[in-house]
Amino acid sequence: MKQINRIAHHRQAMPHARPLLVDLDGTLTDNFLGISRSIRHALTALDAPVPDDALLRTCVGPPLRHTFSRLLDTDDPARIELAIGHYRERYGDLGWQENEVYAGIAAVVAGLAAGRYTLFLCTSKPQPYAERIVARFGFLPHLAGVYGADLAGALDDKAKLVAHVAEREALDPRACVMIGDREHDVRAARANAARSIGVLWGYGSREELTDAGVDALVARPSELVHALESLADR
Repeated sequence: MKQINRIAHHRQAMPHARPLLVDLDGTLTDNFLGISRSIRHALTALDAPVPDDALLRTCVGPPLRHTFSRLLDTDDPARIELAIGHYRERYGDLGWQENEVYAGIAAVVAGLAAGRYTLFLCTSKPQPYAERIVARFGFLPHLAGVYGADLAGALDDKAKLVAHVAEREALDPRACVMIGDREHDVRAARANAARSIGVLWGYGSREELTDAGVDALVARPSELVHALESLADR
């Protein structure tokens, strides 16, 4: 069976280090421009209504198939896949680069990886784009593994992706902490008996994350270490 959603390790996982599953969009980087412009490109190609920025902001995080099903008001797989094809025409060439790292996050990631944590990227973004982005912004040396959805959508459900990471890395999900900005991250963690930290600089609101059952919230990257230490004490 073809292996998917995995690239080679770039740093050795430390014995007894606590595993952190870290989201990408809205957590490490702000890719709104690339995502929103690529969605607009796809909808225009299909002669479909193009939403405003407020609605497009809600599209950062969830799997694209869910997003296009909602924006096109359809469950037709063929039309959804056509939209995704148009999206990838632009995103694969330009959209993934219309991206920036959140202030302060690079130093925090480096510090966590150098300490008693092992970091794995765990994102609904397709694997090829996730790999390019973490390499472009210098995160790759701090990650023990990079996991994303495959292009066919087998792991669009983030709960399945978290379970996949845990299985492939031989992790105890109960020892893992998922760090992300949307309810999908929190619910995926809960479905796997993992803990979760919601970040408030991304695209999910405090209410969204709280309603999903998040274990801790942080407003700034510098608060992540304290939040992790607090969870360890519970």
